[in-house]
Amino acid sequence: MSDISDDESEISFRVKFLGRVEVVRHDGLQILEEAAQKIKSPDKYSSEKAAKKSKIHLFLTLSGIDILEDKTKFLLYTCPLSTVSFCAVLPSSSKVFGFVAKHPAADTYHCYLFQSKKFANVLVSVIGDAFRASKREESIRGGRDLIVEALRHKNKMLQRENAELKRRLAGLTD
Repeated sequence: MSDISDDESEISFRVKFLGRVEVVRHDGLQILEEAAQKIKSPDKYSSEKAAKKSKIHLFLTLSGIDILEDKTKFLLYTCPLSTVSFCAVLPSSSKVFGFVAKHPAADTYHCYLFQSKKFANVLVSVIGDAFRASKREESIRGGRDLIVEALRHKNKMLQRENAELKRRLAGLTD
């Protein structure tokens, strides 16, 4: 099912990629259902190509989700976890799961759909856990950034005070 690397910061799953569809909203089970319908019967005027069910590696880290083609390891898509807004198993099919992510350069959302015969619920849970962990990491990092800024400010104040004391000392010895 998965491979966990030595540093346990990356998990890889081999699943079938059903496709990617642009969606109008960023969350909700209805969005997954609509995306699945679009993939099953693609609009002939759509810019999205009909997806052939291909095996892929889904790499999950605290920073994002990478989708690589199985044979060539070619990177198909990368989605920072901060852009993922929804992840769930398709109610009409317990083998299909997907997530919605905001496009990094455009103000659009895409739904990515996958199929896993046995582990769809587990994968959704793991993606959710990674999302929550990345948010905690961001808040910890944000807290550290505030501490660093406070220390920089204090250092600057102490340097000014030190320079003033040196100036006074030099005035006394003259």
